[in-house]
Amino acid sequence: MSFFIIAGLVVLIVIATLLPLSRHTEWWIRDLDFPRLQIAAVALGVLVAEFVFLDMGERESPFLMIVTAACLAYQAWWIVPYTRPWKNEVKQAVGGAPGDRIRILTANVLTPNRNTEGLIALIREHEPHVFVTLETDQWWQDRLDVLEGDYPHALKCPLDNLYGMHVYSKLPLEDAAIQFLVEDDIPSMHALVLLPSGRKVRMHFLHPTPPSPTEHAESTERDAELLVVAKSVAGLDTPVIVAGDLNDVAWSTTTRLFRKISGLLDPRIGRGMFNTFHADFWFLRWPLDHLFHSRHFTLGFIRRLPSFGSDHFAMLVELVYDRVRGEDQEGLVADKEDHELAEEKIAAEPVTVDDVHEPQA
Repeated sequence: MSFFIIAGLVVLIVIATLLPLSRHTEWWIRDLDFPRLQIAAVALGVLVAEFVFLDMGERESPFLMIVTAACLAYQAWWIVPYTRPWKNEVKQAVGGAPGDRIRILTANVLTPNRNTEGLIALIREHEPHVFVTLETDQWWQDRLDVLEGDYPHALKCPLDNLYGMHVYSKLPLEDAAIQFLVEDDIPSMHALVLLPSGRKVRMHFLHPTPPSPTEHAESTERDAELLVVAKSVAGLDTPVIVAGDLNDVAWSTTTRLFRKISGLLDPRIGRGMFNTFHADFWFLRWPLDHLFHSRHFTLGFIRRLPSFGSDHFAMLVELVYDRVRGEDQEGLVADKEDHELAEEKIAAEPVTVDDVHEPQA
């Protein structure tokens, strides 16, 4: 009986491992990219059970163990870079003038959540220079506007469809724009942020729709939005930050492709997953809220903040402009196939790189 139970579990692990390799983009197949940590944990448990319960004299037992170990190794390959033993992709900041620091808070508030006091308390405690809220409607805007004394610069797009977005900033915003790049009701925000030192940072805030049975059967809308922004910032001499809830995990094929095409760095590499969703279930958490940046910056700190009633935790990241130390930081590099895949995904939607607002200094 133990053999058949273990064999059944191994079959499920193999299926969960192999399906995401397909280029098919049905939402339920793509979503198997999400639980790689959970699949790896199950594979590890099954591997231990195989050692304990299987008769090593049986011909099938070593085969099952090899298959389980291979699946475990494959799943671990995707997630191990988001653990502390891995080399940091972004250097830890050393010194740096206060005027060259920028602290950014991102928070998906969950529209029905009414704990505005909890989020406002986090903002007042950590004093970000810029904070972006996602899923904010007019009700949330009316209450966040109490912070306008400290955050006089803002972009506001309240919506009732779970895709409202607001950016509030202590620092001046220049050449700012709210765009609907792929879908008519899904906004993105773009602006130059003027640091106290006088440096200008190009910022893009995104919240594309996910593939799901209630949103889209495929991921083409999300992928196209991410990749046109990636291409628009690739190779720029201007400091760049892209942040938001990308409705995708950090290790997915799409997010990795975004990093390759854009050339932007992920400060989580070598530091942790910083899983932000789901706040209520510790065993089902994934890194959905992201911040990527150009080599102009090193990392002051990155933190996941306490729960404020949303299904997402807020993230707080402080970056320090240090072009000299940051110059040799290395991220993922795109090859010919990556560029071809990006073009294919962009072509699936009526959007081009030229549609992305490019804030000019």
